[in-house]
Amino acid sequence: MTTNSTPPASPTLAAALERCRGFADGASVLVVIVSYQTAPMVIRGLVSLEGEAAADPRLRVVVVDNTCGKDGPEIQAAIDARGYARWAMVLVSEHNGGYGYGNNLAVREALRAPHPPELFWMLNPDAEARPGSVRALQEFMARDPKIGIVGSALLNVDESVWGYAFRFPTVLSELERGASLGLLTRLLSRYVVPMKMGDEPRQVDWLPGASMMLKRAVFESIGLFDEGYFLYHEETDLCLQAQKAGWTCWYVPESRVMHIAGGSTGVTSREGPPKRRPKYVFDSRRRYFIKNHGWAYAVAADLAFSTGLASWRVRQRLQRRPDRDPPHLLWDSLRNSTLVKVRPWERIEKTRPA
Repeated sequence: MTTNSTPPASPTLAAALERCRGFADGASVLVVIVSYQTAPMVIRGLVSLEGEAAADPRLRVVVVDNTCGKDGPEIQAAIDARGYARWAMVLVSEHNGGYGYGNNLAVREALRAPHPPELFWMLNPDAEARPGSVRALQEFMARDPKIGIVGSALLNVDESVWGYAFRFPTVLSELERGASLGLLTRLLSRYVVPMKMGDEPRQVDWLPGASMMLKRAVFESIGLFDEGYFLYHEETDLCLQAQKAGWTCWYVPESRVMHIAGGSTGVTSREGPPKRRPKYVFDSRRRYFIKNHGWAYAVAADLAFSTGLASWRVRQRLQRRPDRDPPHLLWDSLRNSTLVKVRPWERIEKTRPA
């Protein structure tokens, strides 16, 4: 198994990338927003950044249009109409290579600028910055040279704090996730992936990509996002590589960003019934475990989750509990498992785009 190769840029894209490079030159912070059929949400996000751009004249925003030109005209029209052209631009991708590919498209060119940005802020298209959110991340990042990644407190639509960060997934965390058993969760509390955050900054394993700021030096030391992930687990993987390289990752509650969970993908939601998981969710999870822990570990993680989930399904039916799982989750997990999809001798390509 290898990462998909990136097709060569056409003259049109090459010219756009050159413009992006010049646009990012000398920026203090480059905000990267990847849009896919989310133009109205992106525009609201840009409006929320207006005050941040006024407070920091060197802040720049690049919106990567992963719809290959369908979102771009609407977003560009809003940029022009609102007078945002000094600090915001649209970069149209020639194919939808996923979240990591879209971010890399802008980050790569910015790194090639004569004076590349010191900081890169990945912001979801369904996210809206609250006043002071950029400054809070910048100031916290400056506290310690080992801090490489920081992230905001995410808010629900009603402005209440969602407030989670995460541990890296393991075999035991997969067992706990599948079983949904209170006693097991307490016994394995050190391994449960979601961690409820408080009002103080806290060092964590990884942060949601909805609002994640990285130092330029992190990209320079470990490379860009792994484009072998189409969507999901790419930020987990990036944070893991950063940790291995000696960088720390922090949750910073002083920075607040409203995030419509699932607004950009439709996969997850904090309200309403769950939707069936698309294949790329299972592909990304499988890639993460094989790449970072090996084929046998990935098989063990699959077995742990499926066993836990099967036990939960039995309890759920016997006790007549409401079904809160995505449709066909057990079947989809089994048919997309490592044993079914990957042979032991196949390898995950670990290199990252330059």
